[in-house]
Amino acid sequence: METKKDTNDKHLDEDIKFLKHIQNGLPLTKTPYSDIGDALGMTEAEVIERLRRLLDEGKVRRLAASIAHRKIGINSNAMCVWKVPKERVDEVGAIMASFEEVTHCYERPVFPDWEHNVYTMIHGYTDSECEDVINRIKEKTGVEDYIVLYSEKEFKKVGVRI
Repeated sequence: METKKDTNDKHLDEDIKFLKHIQNGLPLTKTPYSDIGDALGMTEAEVIERLRRLLDEGKVRRLAASIAHRKIGINSNAMCVWKVPKERVDEVGAIMASFEEVTHCYERPVFPDWEHNVYTMIHGYTDSECEDVINRIKEKTGVEDYIVLYSEKEFKKVGVRI
């Protein structure tokens, strides 16, 4: 008799196999879900249902296109680190994250020699575009203490792998 744990383990193993197969992206074809199904012994409907379930369960947060930003000319990448009063972190973080040019927004721990606690990654075609976004964030939040770190070279960029 199969127990609930056995069923969950089987689903987990199948989910991991499925996610490993698609983690480098969907096939660039007219029928990507059908092609995934063919490779994994599933129907197109089963592939779509599995993706829906993984999204519903929060195991996959989103399914989206990832643009190779440097290839389309978005060459300025500014990590802006902000010193935000602890009692304002949630409020300020939400404001910063609302800017479409901000792709990452995190709270990080502070240290005696490093008190900047909110990190934003800002992308633009030029450094001046990034600086414009930083100024708009500064105006909207009132946070004046920040440091901008520009990327000079990309050594590696991949999503999380399982």
